[in-house]
This record gives sequence, structure tokens and C-alpha cells, in this order.
Amino acid sequence: MNLNYVFMIIAMLTTGASFAQHTLRMEITGVESTKGEVSAALYTDQHSFLKFDKVFKAVSAKAVKGVTTLVVNDIPDGTYAVAVFHDKNGNGKLDTNMLGIPKEPVAFSKAKMKTFGPPKFKECAFEIKEDMEISIPFD
Repeated sequence: MNLNYVFMIIAMLTTGASFAQHTLRMEITGVESTKGEVSAALYTDQHSFLKFDKVFKAVSAKAVKGVTTLVVNDIPDGTYAVAVFHDKNGNGKLDTNMLGIPKEPVAFSKAKMKTFGPPKFKECAFEIKEDMEISIPFD
């Protein structure tokens, strides 16, 4: 067998190993009722953060009063931020008032809503290098 083929096969095998995929399990606490769904969006950078058309991965589940568990699979190593909302009326969107202020509960990984708007990506960001579990409270 040609030595170049051996190196090519080794390169292909080791390259696949560097694309590890992980699972993120989120415990969303403080869910007020069983109405509607709890939805989470996973973002990869500050430019996409909180833009509905730039979500990396999204997941929803029927609301469970107290704690609702959401799971996102197949996440590569990287830096991420999560935004969560409780779609109480089940219309599939975050309802806001005329000023754009959410009328339904919202929460973020590692940060809270500010007086004059949501936190920045860097305030919510965390590293995923392995399967992990986080807790995100509705306050």
C-alpha cells in the first residue's frame, strides 16, 4: 500500500474525531404554569444573538409548572448563549408590547434582563466542550 494512502486514511479518521457533538440539557426553573410551551434558542455569536432568523438550534417543550427540561443535541465544541421564553398562549412567538418589551417570561444563560433591554451575548456566553447541564431561572 502506498504511504500517501496510509496518511490520507489516518487524516480522515482523526479529522472526524475533532468534530465531537455534545448534548445540552437545560433545566428551566420558575415556570409559572402548564399553559403553552417553553422555548429555547441557542446562539453562536454576538451578531446572531436574539435574532429569530439567526438561531443556531431551537427546542420547545410543553410547559411543566416549576421545572421544564429542554434538550439540544448535536452541538459542536464552541461558545454559545441561550435565550428562553415561556410562550404562555401557545402562539409560537414571544409577545411584546408596543415598545418591544416582552409580555411573556424570558430568561438567559448566565445573565438577566436589564432595565433597558436584554443582556449582551458575552454576558450570557458559556463554553461547550462536553455534554453538559445548566439551570436557567425565570425570575
